[in-house]
Amino acid sequence: MPPAPPAYAARPARPGVPGPGDPADPAPDPARVDPAVLGALLRRHGWQRRGGAAGRFGRWTPPAAGPGTAPASILVPESRAFPDCTDLLEEALAALARSALPAAREVLYGLGVPSDEVRWERRVPQGPSGAYGLPGEAAWSVQEQLRSAARRLLLAGALADRARVGYHGARHRARAERALDGVLVGPAADGRALSAYVPVAGGRGPVARLHHALHAAREAVDYRRATGRMEAFDAAVPAGVSRELADALIALVRGSEGARIALAWAPAAGPPPGCAARPEPVEFSPGDLPALREAAARYTRAEPAVPVRLSGTVVRMRRSAPSGGGTVRLRVLSGAEIAYARVSLGEDAYRVAGRAHLAGVPIRLTGRLQRRGGFRRLTDAEDVAPVPLDEVQRDRLMKTLDDPSDFLPADDQPL
Repeated sequence: MPPAPPAYAARPARPGVPGPGDPADPAPDPARVDPAVLGALLRRHGWQRRGGAAGRFGRWTPPAAGPGTAPASILVPESRAFPDCTDLLEEALAALARSALPAAREVLYGLGVPSDEVRWERRVPQGPSGAYGLPGEAAWSVQEQLRSAARRLLLAGALADRARVGYHGARHRARAERALDGVLVGPAADGRALSAYVPVAGGRGPVARLHHALHAAREAVDYRRATGRMEAFDAAVPAGVSRELADALIALVRGSEGARIALAWAPAAGPPPGCAARPEPVEFSPGDLPALREAAARYTRAEPAVPVRLSGTVVRMRRSAPSGGGTVRLRVLSGAEIAYARVSLGEDAYRVAGRAHLAGVPIRLTGRLQRRGGFRRLTDAEDVAPVPLDEVQRDRLMKTLDDPSDFLPADDQPL
């Protein structure tokens, strides 16, 4: 089933910025809301159907909450065939928008755009109360830890969608971060849970890969704890497990009594190919931390150096004496998905790099990207040569470095 059009223009929820469901936001357009999708989102977020005319509409009541936090119930039509469908949807959406109940806000988030939902829950001690902090609310530092760990897990999924390796380092990071630009965030009131809504229109690869990676990591940890052996972590790399995923799980679990990650697919789009329709939540506990730390170290040691042929502009040069070799820093244009690389050059190659820098042209060289430092260091550099550019190419290079293929000669062209 193709994704439904957005009910309204959703935007990320940030402190001080209204999100979907806030009074400052426009209400979803009832004419563009699918009643089946609304019913699925209500059920997902704890609303209960308490009857209604069969085949016409259902009466939904919210999860248990204090008085005045939610409507007593809302009526939702079962399909567009019901004559008063639009009117009922308008009343239901208005009631959700007025509600302060988190379950109402989460439904509105899900209606904003067809989105896959990732939800994190951490079991942490109760935060301070009294003059600062609210009773039952997690400490501010705990909430920040949850946000940071959640973003790192999403980034690990996006990195695994780019490449299946045990240690990514700086590779693919810029594109993986851009893949998360459209994610909406809806925190729970007590700071112990966090939901992220990843739009289907932007591609489902990161969430689908995270789904497989989390289950593979859980199985590998269980195998390590049962047998004392680490081979399962090697076999989990094709599923998307990496040092970045292990580090994110460590950050999520550390300082808590355990953490739970649950995924739910956009009702309007259904599950991605190869994924369970209703994925089981995955849980990790403090007892899993030694295995995760050992896996992170293992992935770092095992990832080999990568032979590359880089093109880049020289942005920094340094050597300890007026003559001899030195170190240069390159802004990488092509050859590897990293932003910068540090290269040690001999005297002749250093002079070539210096002349290219003064002339305002890139250089091209071969070498090996080392895992130490996150694949940002190039060793065994050879064949250092400037890349000649005409005036038009040089002007375009000065204006933008986003797509170097527009102005760099191909590798098979003579320099």
